[in-house]
Amino acid sequence: MIKTGLALLACLALPAVAAENPLAAAIARDYKANLEPLFNHLHANPELSYMEVQTAARMAKELRASGFEVTEGVGKTGIVAILRNGKGPTVMVRADMDALPVEEKSGAANASKVKVKDQGGNLVPVMHACGHDVHMTSLVGTAHQMAARKGEWKGTLMLVGQPAEERTGGALDMMADGIYRRFGKPDYALSLHVGADIEAGKIDVSEAPFSGADLIELVVHGIGTHGASPHMGKDPVVIASQIVVGLQTVVTRDIAPREAALITVGSFHAGTKGNVIGDSARLELTVRSESDEARAKLLAGIKRVADNTARAAGVPEDKLPEMRHTDRPVPPTLNDKALMQRLRGVWSAKLGEGIFDKGYQRGGMVGEDYAHFIYGQGIPSVYFMVGGTPGEQVAAARAGKATLAYNHSPLFRVDAEKSIQTGVLATTTALLDLMKQ
Repeated sequence: MIKTGLALLACLALPAVAAENPLAAAIARDYKANLEPLFNHLHANPELSYMEVQTAARMAKELRASGFEVTEGVGKTGIVAILRNGKGPTVMVRADMDALPVEEKSGAANASKVKVKDQGGNLVPVMHACGHDVHMTSLVGTAHQMAARKGEWKGTLMLVGQPAEERTGGALDMMADGIYRRFGKPDYALSLHVGADIEAGKIDVSEAPFSGADLIELVVHGIGTHGASPHMGKDPVVIASQIVVGLQTVVTRDIAPREAALITVGSFHAGTKGNVIGDSARLELTVRSESDEARAKLLAGIKRVADNTARAAGVPEDKLPEMRHTDRPVPPTLNDKALMQRLRGVWSAKLGEGIFDKGYQRGGMVGEDYAHFIYGQGIPSVYFMVGGTPGEQVAAARAGKATLAYNHSPLFRVDAEKSIQTGVLATTTALLDLMKQ
């Protein structure tokens, strides 16, 4: 770890290894000297949402050593690091810090063996199965490069370590704690995410990198009775099963065919014994959308299908299904089109067209609570993806000859050297353009 800002500048003042891209060469040196051990530490010592105490402390220490003013405890365990460099725009770069309750099975030398009690008191394994360790290390690497290049930019650089992304609450907590009131509202905002299905060493940027997400619980009420006498009650298992099937028509018939929308029932709990018809069933849903209009139609459609399916089964009005959110909703992460085109041009000019993974096709509708930092704030923002898997493995998967361990898998394993260096390179290149003299 770098001990002082002077040591950092000395390290980065070494002769460029690659004259055609001295920034990339400086990042490569920094990776070997500082970022690789930091990544290994973060990966081996993950912490769950709202428990990122040691992680935040390590990040704060790293950023202070780079010359930033660091405030801890923002939005519970979040950190904000500020580097002021004269008059110019304020630009925020955010990285999430929490890990997942997943037992690591990657076989990596730095694999996590951590087990902790979660907020419910359950002993669970913990793993950086979504790549937040890559994001944090890239943030520190960006801090190193920007601190070493203060003669090339003007303005205020705001680096944010956000807690509890996996619980979709950390960004809201930092906003509620007055992050913009206390540290200034950004003129631009950036963030990145490593993806297992993108080639390491490359990036992707699109208009809607992440979808909005609602987590919903439906409690379907029935009337309990003996399993041999179903006519004496109202079977909630049958009613809930019909609701699960009926919900798919909300997506296919209420939403325009080219509009992104998704309803997944991921959990179905009911009953205690085979010969007993219980009095309730519980469904847990995730609902994904990329516009306010689609989200409203999906939520209204879920309520409509649930209530009227129960009515059709003869359930009385006072026993209609109960619908509630089980977590705070996340709006879609939508990139500012003008800023996205500007940065795409900058990346193409500075890093070459080969920096883009042109074979990548976004398939799923993953959510991200970074959107709370920008939704309704009028802040031009770009969120881009960084590749995490060696090119030959990605190519084999796209050809149908192999499968990839995707984010959140216990087998998830990134090419840390390429993904981190690419993250630092793309972020620093963007910042130097947005904050140029």
